[in-house]
Amino acid sequence: MTDETPDSLIPYDDIVQEALRAVVGRVLGQIVDNGSELPGNHHFYITFKTGAEGVDIPKALRERFPDEMTIVLQNKFWDLAVDKEGFSVGLSFNAVPSKLDIPYSAITAFVDPAVDFGLQFQATIADMAPEPHDVAENDSSEQAGAPVVNTEDGSNVVTVDFGKKS
Repeated sequence: MTDETPDSLIPYDDIVQEALRAVVGRVLGQIVDNGSELPGNHHFYITFKTGAEGVDIPKALRERFPDEMTIVLQNKFWDLAVDKEGFSVGLSFNAVPSKLDIPYSAITAFVDPAVDFGLQFQATIADMAPEPHDVAENDSSEQAGAPVVNTEDGSNVVTVDFGKKS
């Protein structure tokens, strides 16, 4: 017998990542079904790879955030639309209205600090691991930085990182 874990012929990591990203779509879909009103104190920090396939954001935002960007869905957003591949939303950055199209595959983190819930994802594009970045600071009544996600305090943060065996 060997102590090495054999490589799986079933892509479990991809399957789990896809399922967890579907959670984001389902949550955003419920918001759309509720007239784009966030219930209670719920609000979302969504981090995504700006260079990922299918991401469509204004050129100025792509230049300012060439790798990764975090948006906040809280008070000032509009035209939230959700489908099976991703979502689009209107946000304002420095008083300039912008439309963003974001596929679920580009998302690297989803956090709802109102209930201490978060999901973190592996980058789906090779060599696109998350790097430290500034919050996009889209206009809202509460200009706050990205939340600190602490997985050691019993919070509801789910991190999935299967890694590849060589």
